[in-house]
Amino acid sequence: MFGSRRRREREERLAAGLPDEWRRTCAERFSWYPALDQDRRDRWERRTLQMVIDVSWEPARDFVVTDEMALTVAAQAQLLVVDQPDGALAGVRSVVVHPTTIVVEGEFSQVDGIVSDEPTPILGEAVEHGPLLFAWDEVLDDAHDPGRGRNVVLHECAHVLDQYDGVADGTPPIADPDLARRWVDACTRAYEDVVDGRDPGVIDPYGGVNPAEFFAVATEAYFCSPHALRRAHPELSGVLSEFFGVDPREWSRH
Repeated sequence: MFGSRRRREREERLAAGLPDEWRRTCAERFSWYPALDQDRRDRWERRTLQMVIDVSWEPARDFVVTDEMALTVAAQAQLLVVDQPDGALAGVRSVVVHPTTIVVEGEFSQVDGIVSDEPTPILGEAVEHGPLLFAWDEVLDDAHDPGRGRNVVLHECAHVLDQYDGVADGTPPIADPDLARRWVDACTRAYEDVVDGRDPGVIDPYGGVNPAEFFAVATEAYFCSPHALRRAHPELSGVLSEFFGVDPREWSRH
């Protein structure tokens, strides 16, 4: 009986669509929202609402996760996959929101093969087969100032997308064989530029750790510094544009 009521309430919320108040919040917060064409906006709204409803939003440190916080995270996550098939972020079942930067004490490894016993600040993390973790103040700063070239939600959700096929190798599932081939070529060249110090500061040097981190920081650069990325790495920008299906240069002067 109780399960049936929850299902009915979920279906009613989905049928009602994204509340007008949430649309206004997105229009004020995200420059890309009014730029989406109608088909993409309809798809994005449906998926964003579904993510807010279906994901378990868990507060940390006696924090309170509001609908606005869930909306801010879900909106950016679903922008990343607006041109991907339904279920591209199905692996996200829970999101833990901390009020501010998480500092991990003791031995800790955020990247395979790299272990540190120094206090480690964490702005976000995609735990494999586990939750996404975010520091809310960082999420909000990124949303307010995309021109600084980073976005923790896009970074961690890029990891989820990368891991969709069970392998975190910097190459998410790509249906088009020709695009997949050009993806590997373009990403390899740009990755080597980062590793060898030839990148002009567009892609975060952290991307040189491994291909998975490269894809995550390249995704941030594509959405947050699209013009600079196009100038520095036109082939990489091109394959990312084909994959994501949107061109952030239309939304941003950066």
